[in-house]
Amino acid sequence: MIILSILFFVTAILYASVGFGGGSTYLALLLLWGVPYFIFPVIALSCNIIVVSGNCFNYIRAGNLNLKLLIPYLIGSIPLAFIGGSLPIEKDFFEILLFVVLTVAGVLLLFKFKSYDYDEKVEIFRKIPIIVSILIGGTLGFVSGIVGVGGGIFLSPVLFLLRAGKPKHIVTAASLFILINSLSGIIGQLTKSAVLSEIQNYWFLFLAVLIGGQVGNFLNLKIFPTRILALVTAGLVLFVAARMFYKIFM
Repeated sequence: MIILSILFFVTAILYASVGFGGGSTYLALLLLWGVPYFIFPVIALSCNIIVVSGNCFNYIRAGNLNLKLLIPYLIGSIPLAFIGGSLPIEKDFFEILLFVVLTVAGVLLLFKFKSYDYDEKVEIFRKIPIIVSILIGGTLGFVSGIVGVGGGIFLSPVLFLLRAGKPKHIVTAASLFILINSLSGIIGQLTKSAVLSEIQNYWFLFLAVLIGGQVGNFLNLKIFPTRILALVTAGLVLFVAARMFYKIFM
């Protein structure tokens, strides 16, 4: 489990550096290590909360929170993240769904990493209809609750693609989306009694991401351009997705 803790630590660094929690990669690593699948989501969602809490604090303190952009997505996502988290799911279907989630997340990051270089002075943005925002949030929330991702890794590229706001507002919205969805998803997951008896055996993973998340925050704020770290993260996600494809289908 030492190697798994190190991988969680590295994952937390990379994802915190681009404002994400890392839930998708935590899930893949847990699968590759043979951890009981029914506790995957709680571990991943808990790690999400630990990692993005620091990001959210820093972004809000910097004045980057745009509630008008964020709230419609949360209206759709919060209840559906809970519902998704409370649903029982078979292992085979869970693995296939996780593979799809990782692949889509990696491709979105790979093709949209240049979005992080958008000029902050640009003021031409699209007004997204509230019903569309709620539907997007609800879909991402439901998937988040089922598999244990925060959803921000999908929301961020979508918002960049739609040019829904300034980059600093989108990144902040994605981080808070992850945090709040993860909390809602965990509440749903904890309705399953088998989860509580197992989760305490993996406390060392939470410690690893706590430290890694702080390092990632430092890298994001002080050293590396966000777009470069987003590209590295995309490579990591796609690599793990390829490993999962081999494990599931070969």
